[in-house]
Parts: sequence; C-alpha cells; structure tokens
Amino acid sequence: MSIHWYPGHMRKASNEMIESLPLVNLVIEVLDARIPFSSSNPFIQDLVTEKPSIKILNKCDLADPEITKVWQEYYEQQDNTKTLALDLQHFDPAKQVIELINTLCPQKEGRNTLVMVTGIPNVGKSSLINCLAGRHMAKTGNEPAVTKGQQRINLRNGIMLLDTPGILWPKIENPNGGYRLATTGAIRNTAVSYEDVAFFAAEFLLEKYPELLQKRFKFETLPRSEIELLEIIGAQRGCLRSRGQVDLERVSTIFVNELRAGTLGNMSFETPEVIDIEMQQVQVLRAEKEEREKLRLEKVAARRRKAKANRK
Repeated sequence: MSIHWYPGHMRKASNEMIESLPLVNLVIEVLDARIPFSSSNPFIQDLVTEKPSIKILNKCDLADPEITKVWQEYYEQQDNTKTLALDLQHFDPAKQVIELINTLCPQKEGRNTLVMVTGIPNVGKSSLINCLAGRHMAKTGNEPAVTKGQQRINLRNGIMLLDTPGILWPKIENPNGGYRLATTGAIRNTAVSYEDVAFFAAEFLLEKYPELLQKRFKFETLPRSEIELLEIIGAQRGCLRSRGQVDLERVSTIFVNELRAGTLGNMSFETPEVIDIEMQQVQVLRAEKEEREKLRLEKVAARRRKAKANRK
C-alpha cells in the first residue's frame, strides 16, 4: 500500500523547519516505540545529520520491551544520538530529558540552547512539550495533525523549545510501513479503511503474537487466516448482519481500536532486520519504476522523432 497523505500545512511546516534549522542546537525526534523506523520521517533524518539528536521512543508501554531495547541499541550506534524509551501518558520524564539535552549540548553562558522537537502526527510530541514546559503549552489529541504551526517555548532554564507540527512525507513507498502507520493511528482513519488495517494487523499477529490473540479472545484453536480471525471476533462481539453474517467493518473497527489502545497486549511491528529487508525491496521497486519511466520517455522521444521525420 503506497499512501499519499500530505495536507497543505505539512508542506508549509517542512519549509519552516528548513529555515529554522541553522539556529537549532539539538533535535528531539519523538517516535512510536511500536514502529520506530516507520514513524521516523526521512525528511527529518536528512535535515539533522550534523546535529546532536535524541530519539524518544514513546508509547513503550504498548510495545514489546525486548524489541524496544533492540531499537535503542540500533539508534545509539549512530553518531551523536541518544535514545529514551518513555510512556508520556503516565510518567513525567522532564528531568531525565533536560539532563540528556544538557549532556549532548552543554549550555553557553548568556545563550539559550534551541531544541527543535519533531515527530510525525500522533506520536506524543505535544505531550512531551507539555511535560518539559510543566504546563499546557501544546495541543494534544488522539487524532493526527493537531499542531499546525511552529511555536517557541522558553523553559527558563537555558533551554528554548521549538515545537513543530507533526508532518508526514509526500509518499510512503514501503507498503508495510504505510500499513504500520495506519495500524498505530499516525494516519487519519479517512486515508485507509479500518478493514484494510484490520486484515494487515490480523495477519501480523497470527504470525508474530498468536499467544496474545489466544489470551484476549479465548480461542481453543488459533484461527488459520485473518478473515477467520475477524469473523470469530465479530461473532463474539455481536457484529452481525442479517442471516448471521459478520459485519466486517464493525469488527475491524473494534479490533483496530483495541490494538491501538494496548488492550491486546504489548507488541512491536518491526525490527531492524525486517526493515533492512523491506528497504532492499523498496530499492528494487524504485529501480524498476525508474527503468519503466526511462523506457516511456524513450518511446515518447522516438515518436516525436518519427513525427518530425514524416513532416519533412
């Protein structure tokens, strides 16, 4: 699934980030601990290659803790990068984050350290801002794309925060990455149907976390396919139409919302090894697309040459 979802304010926000970056001393990127790679904007990665950075793996209470540790080790192999696994909904990490900022970027007398806080929609960026500020400074919500414009917040401790809107990128090339973003709620529900997301998540959980499904839905025998899984859950929850047919839209909505809330248990949807394989596949698809475009242009040029020759 290749997703295009790039509202106008996101393009404007991207340009504003580029303009602000020369003044920034350090970048904090907030990620979803369940999908650290898929929730990391490649646009941001390209911008901050020479800046000290902190990667916040938020919602670690919903993720598989062992896989979260693997991702922290993976990111901390990068130069000038530190990580924190946090649960911003239930704990206040302000002291921990500020200490890490000062470690990576020691304060200079008479100057504030300007810290850009970035992240895609709905990963908890505004919640982090509010924790650090000690008061409600940024709007929060379960719907993605709540923050619309940049704002500066003086913590009055030598640190100035630059809060930026949650932005995606114009095209999500990795099909699985797109589905993961939709599954965790980073993409608006109007962009991808609940049924598509539920089928993706059901197939993944049957393979990687069957024990969580058995525990939650009290299966005697594990369903063999995603459609069978959803039909059984639909029957359990009374999501039935006439003649006893399961309403897939209703049960898909229930299933996805329970997954997003953590009701099904702690799970992570990707590992560095899986991402390496998928990105190799993306490179192959990209090369094939470029080759098709090259052939198309060659055919267009050939037709023009032929038409020109016929006119002579």
